[in-house]
Amino acid sequence: MRAWPYLTGMAVREVLVAPDPRLKVKARPVGRVDDSIRALMDDMVETMYAANGIGLAAPQIGVDKRVIVMDLAREGEPPTPRKFVDPEIVWASDEMVPCEEGCLSVPDQYAEVERPKQVRVRFRDENDAVQEIDCDGLLAVCIQHEMDHLEGVLFVDHLSALKRNMILRKVQKARRQKAAE
Repeated sequence: MRAWPYLTGMAVREVLVAPDPRLKVKARPVGRVDDSIRALMDDMVETMYAANGIGLAAPQIGVDKRVIVMDLAREGEPPTPRKFVDPEIVWASDEMVPCEEGCLSVPDQYAEVERPKQVRVRFRDENDAVQEIDCDGLLAVCIQHEMDHLEGVLFVDHLSALKRNMILRKVQKARRQKAAE
């Protein structure tokens, strides 16, 4: 776990937990980035830091907009939040790589997921400028994971039904135990 040296002072929002049906909704395109979208992204960064995550998609806080934020800085490094509006994969490598993934919406559960090793992503930044970046390693995994949320897909949806159901049952059991405390 990473301890963030500071938070941004914006609002921390509730992160939805599976099987919340809002996590299965396909997010709507944003179009132009304005102050309301910038405020949403700031809240998302704050929420991600507060939850000790490395990525967060707007649907995870109940907002059906195509917005994601990430920060892959390691412990001891300064925070480097990245913000993506209406991201789309414009190229993906044929080579697949397995990576163990977790998710703030599926707390304390991890599983190996195979994804393209490299992707090129086009998006609008917080200044409404169109950008394109090539991603590999953890950045490629994280951006694909967060973009899945925009389609209503959780990382467990990439697993066999048996594994997926086992993980979701564990999440629900932990939630019931927490509620009983």
